[in-house]
Amino acid sequence: MAIRRRSHDYRGGTLHTQPVKRKVNFGHLYEILTWVSGIVLAGFLGAFVVYAFGIRTSVIGDSMEPVLSAGQEILLDRIVYQFSSPDRGDVIVFHPNGNQNTHLYVKRVVGLPGETVQIKQGRLYINGIQYAQDYSGELMEPGIAENPIKLDVEDYFVLGDNRAESEDSRSADIGTVTRDMIEGKAWLHLERDAEEGIGRIE
Repeated sequence: MAIRRRSHDYRGGTLHTQPVKRKVNFGHLYEILTWVSGIVLAGFLGAFVVYAFGIRTSVIGDSMEPVLSAGQEILLDRIVYQFSSPDRGDVIVFHPNGNQNTHLYVKRVVGLPGETVQIKQGRLYINGIQYAQDYSGELMEPGIAENPIKLDVEDYFVLGDNRAESEDSRSADIGTVTRDMIEGKAWLHLERDAEEGIGRIE
C-alpha cells in the first residue's frame, strides 16, 4: 500500500508535479498485531486457569482426617470432570442436594453409578464384596446404607475418611451425590505451615 503525494519540480521555469510514494512499514504493523494478540491470549489463558484451577475452598470439620484437616484450604480442578467421570477414591467437592446456599462438602467417592452399596456390621460392601480400600479402621454406622442402595446412572456414594465424624451419603439429609452437584475434584491442599507449601490430595 502506498500513499501518493505530489512533489514540485521547477525545470525550465515550469512547475511540474510528480507523485511521491510513501511505503507503509509492515514490520511495525506485524509487531503491533503480535503484541495485541499476545495480550488477548494471555487474558484468555488467565481467565481459563482461574476458572479451571483457581477456585479455593476450606475444609469444614474433621470428616476428612487425616488427609485433610478442619480449616485447611484446597484448590479445585473444575475441568477434569468435563472430560471424564469421577473415579473411586477421588476426593470431590459438592453442594449437597444441589443447594448453592450451603457450604461446599469435601468427601471421597466410594460407590460408582450402577453399583449397589451397603454397610453391614460396620463395613462397606460394594456389589456384595467388602471394600478393601477402606480409609478408616473403625466400624462405621450404616445410616441409610443399612439396606442395599442401588446407585443410579448419575449417582455417587461418598464417605468422609474419618467415618465417625462425617456427615456423608449415609445421612438421609445428604444421600447420594449426583453428577450435577459436583463442583470439581479436590487436587491440591495448602499447608498451614508455609514451609510445607502445597501438596497433592490422594
